[in-house]
Amino acid sequence: NGEKMEIRKSTINDLDEMLNIFKIAKKFMIETGNPNQWTDNYPSVQMIENDINKQESYVCVENDEIVATFAYSTEGEETYNVIDGKWLNEDDYGVIHRVASSGKVKGIFKFIVDWVWEQNKNIKIDTHRDNKVMQNLILKNGFEYCGIIHLKNGDERLAYQKNGL
Repeated sequence: NGEKMEIRKSTINDLDEMLNIFKIAKKFMIETGNPNQWTDNYPSVQMIENDINKQESYVCVENDEIVATFAYSTEGEETYNVIDGKWLNEDDYGVIHRVASSGKVKGIFKFIVDWVWEQNKNIKIDTHRDNKVMQNLILKNGFEYCGIIHLKNGDERLAYQKNGL
């Protein structure tokens, strides 16, 4: 890719494009054996708008086109307070959520992780047991498996951490 990809905070004007990317990502998840992670209404429009309003929503842009989106927060993640396993440390951390790509550009996840790593050397992420694609990407990008966390609705997720402190 000769063109330079950039990451910027999303705005409400990006919402339609972001929703389209989530639709593409959901289809990809179903096709790769992960139909249960992002069911019908996840992530909801309200959730994405909330991410935008909290300044925690980002888009990856290449040639003026949004090719991916993700949420990044340093506020802490309530569902990470209890883990069946052990985090690498209990220090403040950044968390990456809701990574979705249009599939047009390869290496998006690495690009996102590298960008977050510049802001924060202690990152946590979780994914669904069926999401083998994301598990491989997470491990390939320097995260270590730490254990299982539970979402508010009780669903379990595999939890990972990358630490350079």
